[in-house]
Amino acid sequence: MTKAVFIKDLGQYVGQSVEINAWVKNFRSSGKIAFWELSDGTGQCQAILNEAELAPELWHKSKDVSLESSVKVVARVAKHPKREEYELQVSELYYYQIAADYPIAKKDHGIDFLMDIRHLWLRSKKQWAIQRVRNTLTLAIYDFMKINGFTKIDAPILTPNACEGTTELFKLKYFDETAYLSQSGQLYIEAAMFAHNRVFDFGPVFRAEKSKTRRHLTEFWMMDAEMAFTELADNLKIQEELVRFMVKNVLEKNKEELAILERDIKPLENIDKPFFKMTHAEAVSWLQKNGSKIKADDDLGAEDEGKLSLTHDNPIFVTHYPAKVKAFYMKRDPEDNNRVLCADLLAPEGYGEVIGGSQREDDYDILLKRIQEHKLPLEEFKWYLDLRKYGSVPHGGFGLGLERMVAWVCGLQHVRESIPFPRTIYRLRP
Repeated sequence: MTKAVFIKDLGQYVGQSVEINAWVKNFRSSGKIAFWELSDGTGQCQAILNEAELAPELWHKSKDVSLESSVKVVARVAKHPKREEYELQVSELYYYQIAADYPIAKKDHGIDFLMDIRHLWLRSKKQWAIQRVRNTLTLAIYDFMKINGFTKIDAPILTPNACEGTTELFKLKYFDETAYLSQSGQLYIEAAMFAHNRVFDFGPVFRAEKSKTRRHLTEFWMMDAEMAFTELADNLKIQEELVRFMVKNVLEKNKEELAILERDIKPLENIDKPFFKMTHAEAVSWLQKNGSKIKADDDLGAEDEGKLSLTHDNPIFVTHYPAKVKAFYMKRDPEDNNRVLCADLLAPEGYGEVIGGSQREDDYDILLKRIQEHKLPLEEFKWYLDLRKYGSVPHGGFGLGLERMVAWVCGLQHVRESIPFPRTIYRLRP
């Protein structure tokens, strides 16, 4: 029997006859020869159908092909005479299904139309490439955390309280109580940190923020990490090493995908260089000199982050933000009580924040004061305060947004293409 193989492995079977199960992505005919572009999910290749080498009924049947028809072909593998590619000389063919008129034609389509049929748009070559890069980045996170001694902890998605207030959370009825969809697993993995030292979680989180920017989703994937006996400098070192590891994995494993995306990889290749660092005050000073209306104690907005990151060829840590714009659990800077020991990591090329992290407040009395200052429900945070009563230690952590990393690495203009089925304030379907 002919062996069924994947397109990605064709190089191992040059000169041999193999079976390929795939979908037809394009086709054309030139007299007595037809050319099909096949994809089986692992890769793409060209199949050549020659009337002289096919049984008459098969040649006739080949003319029934349509876009996205699912097929099985038996073919001899040949190396392309000019390129590092492999092609198939077809001897047999079988249709699993001859597809109906495929709604995505070769002409340009509007983004709303494509998003309405996202379930089909995912099959396109560019969208295929994006999701393959996303997969590499996801696996790289797990590999890095394992290498560096982190234990995976699964935080709950349903929570009775929020990390940073409830104004941007999705509220729902939970039997006779009110619950929220989680905006972060951070508080819960802080608890697990006291058992395992280094921990992380990785899963979907939700923000009800009514943002319409190209950088926001209402549902996205976040990796949160917490580390015991760790202060800000070591926290930033881990973040830098993680991002470098992730990008280098893509450069090594996704050359084909980056080529499909027409991604200029020079900015990604800078990743071996040390990341830039500046304080929030330094960032504000630069922005004000370059036309921004930002004030000294303002948070950096998306536009400011974009301006700042366009001037650098590698990621930038912006540290020591004003306490008033950051979360209650961040530890104050001992040299300036109006600022916190935190950092946002901005991706270059105008992409802005991909990681937010900080030193966590480890003193019980101070944390209690912060909770009260932020007018958070004390009863809901008693368990979190307990962590500072029984063996509290200096510790810190960070959260990495997967979709923003995907958008930067792939060079996407909008984060909505970085996730298979985006959820925004205007989109819940498909």
